[in-house]
Amino acid sequence: MEESKRQFSKTRVAPTPSGFLHLGNVLSFAITAAVAEQTGAKILLRIDDLDRDRVRKEYVQDIFDTLNFLEIPWHEGPRNFADYDSEFSQGHRLPLNHKALDELKQSRQLFACTCSRAQAGEIYPGTCRDKNIPFDAKDVSWRLKTNASAEINVNTLNNGIIKTHLPTAMQDFVVRKKDGYPAYQLASVIDDVHFGIDLVVRGVDLWDSTLAQLYLASALQLDDFQRTTFHHHGLLAENNGKKLSKSAGDTSVRYLRGQGKKREDIYTAIAAMAGHEEVVKDRGELAALFIKLNPQASRAGISKNDADHFLG
Repeated sequence: MEESKRQFSKTRVAPTPSGFLHLGNVLSFAITAAVAEQTGAKILLRIDDLDRDRVRKEYVQDIFDTLNFLEIPWHEGPRNFADYDSEFSQGHRLPLNHKALDELKQSRQLFACTCSRAQAGEIYPGTCRDKNIPFDAKDVSWRLKTNASAEINVNTLNNGIIKTHLPTAMQDFVVRKKDGYPAYQLASVIDDVHFGIDLVVRGVDLWDSTLAQLYLASALQLDDFQRTTFHHHGLLAENNGKKLSKSAGDTSVRYLRGQGKKREDIYTAIAAMAGHEEVVKDRGELAALFIKLNPQASRAGISKNDADHFLG
C-alpha cells in the first residue's frame, strides 16, 4: 500500500473476546495503527461482544493486556475492564440495533427463518423466504431479503471505487440471531455509524462482510456508512494455509508472554511468517514490511513455517 494522502476522522480496532488474541490479530492491529497514522485518523477500540455464549472476562482483559504490552495505541473507547463493562460493551447500544431492526421489519425487508446452521448451509437456499413465519415465533432468526443483482460500491483506500454484487454466501443473511441479539453484520454497521467511523481496516477474509454491511447500510439508508472507505489486508496463515484462529494456543500473545517472549520477539516472529529474517523492534517496522507485500501473496495467506526458531 502506497502512503495515502487522504485524511480521515476515525478508524477502529474491533477484537472479539471469544479467545485469547493471536499473532494474526496483532498484525491487523499494527496495520490499522500504521494506516491511521498515515491518514490522520484517530483509533477507536471497539470490543465486539454480542456472541454472549463465548465471551469471558479473561478474554476481554486479554485485549487490554495485549494492546498495552505491544504498544498499540487507541484514542477512544475503554481503557480497562471497568470502562468496558460500564460504558462501552455493545450491550449498551442494543436499543440502536433494535430500532434498526424495527425499521427493516416495518419496510418489509425482513423474514423470519427457522433453519438451523446445518439446514441453512454455507449458501442459504431461501427455504423460509416465502413461508411468512411470525417474527415472534420460537427459535427464529431474522434474515434480510437481498437482491442478487443489486450493485454495491466499495470505496477503497488505494483502488478507487470497486463496483460489485453481494456474493452468494451472503444472500438473505441473518441480521438477528435466534437468541434475540443482533447479528455481527448489523451490530458492526450500527456501531461504526454511532462512533463516526469513516475508515475501516480489516483482513481480506472480511471482504464478504464488507459487502453485506454496505448492502445493509443501503437498506437502512445510512449514507455515512456507504461513504466509508475500506482497506483489506492479507492474513497470517498456519502451515496448512488456514488462517490463524483463537483456538491455536501456541500463537496467542498470552501464551508467548508466558514463555518469556518480549514485544520485539513477537513482532519479529510475525515478520518471519512472511519470510523476513530481520529483527523487528516495533509495530511501525512490522506494518511497513507487510504493507509492502505483494497483494497476491498477501491474499493467499502467509505461512508460519519460518517462525519456529523465533518462538521455539
